[in-house]
Amino acid sequence: QVQLVESGGGWAEPGKSLRLSCTTSGFTLDHYAMGWFRQAPGKEREGVSCIEGSDGRAYIGDSVRGRFTTSRDNAKNTVYLQLNNLKPEDTGVYYCGTNWATICGVDFEFDSWGQGTQVTVSS
Repeated sequence: QVQLVESGGGWAEPGKSLRLSCTTSGFTLDHYAMGWFRQAPGKEREGVSCIEGSDGRAYIGDSVRGRFTTSRDNAKNTVYLQLNNLKPEDTGVYYCGTNWATICGVDFEFDSWGQGTQVTVSS
């Protein structure tokens, strides 16, 4: 049974950091590209990052580049999203997903994802 479980969300003040984790099971993590997207109330879903399964090449969305990074630990079946210098507009539910391909898609589209973890940035 395929599972993707996000954790690490919470409340943070602007300028602070959070690290999100996505623990997976039911499939071989290093075969697949993994990524994150977020959903804020009243806004469209936004792709945040993607990291490829073949060589670990990572891509970061324009709106968060320079502040967010992504990594993976295949031995731990876990993918991470490091959120630095948080801004109020980063508030939303963050989902971990996969497109069931080795490489990332152009628009960070994913076919399967977890239940999400809430990130709230405010003072």
